[in-house]
Amino acid sequence: MPFAEERITSSPEEAIAAAESIGFPCVAKLNGDRIAHKTERGLVRLNLQTPEAVGAAARDLFSAATPEDGEVSVLVAPMLSGSRELIAGFLTDEQFGKVVMIGLGGVLAEAIGDVAFRLLPLGAGDAESMIDELKTQALFEEFRGEPAINKESVVNVLNALSKVAQEESNVLSVDLNPLIIVNGEPIAVDALVELTEGASR
Repeated sequence: MPFAEERITSSPEEAIAAAESIGFPCVAKLNGDRIAHKTERGLVRLNLQTPEAVGAAARDLFSAATPEDGEVSVLVAPMLSGSRELIAGFLTDEQFGKVVMIGLGGVLAEAIGDVAFRLLPLGAGDAESMIDELKTQALFEEFRGEPAINKESVVNVLNALSKVAQEESNVLSVDLNPLIIVNGEPIAVDALVELTEGASR
């Protein structure tokens, strides 16, 4: 699964060093095992252009942490931009077991609800048919001057999720949201992974 490059830092100084290594512009996020939804809490800083901006953002993020968050860090990553976002992952359903999903992602994912599901294990052609099932097919074609989404790359992500779901019994769910489409390729910039109680990270 393709992920944006990232660094985990424990101080504003480390965040600045990480940003200088990755390059500008970049993003900074408060990171922690108990933090599920960063955007809703204002724990993401975008389009940071200078070391000073990264340092200020890191200080703000560390100060925004609550005791309930537990141990936290600041994640620094490159600022990726694209006009399309997908969501992919799997969940554990009480009746059906683990189920893989793909859909329109980003902050509007829940509002629009354009999602396709399949039971495990994914068979030949299942990932392709999931993509074809989505109502927002126009977004997979050339869009606002950007190339069409490489469906084969999305298929690879779905098959990789299927493999994780089958082979890692301690993982209850994975939520890759968003998968930003950059030059036609899906790149995950955030992930929420739920483990069984007591499971090793």
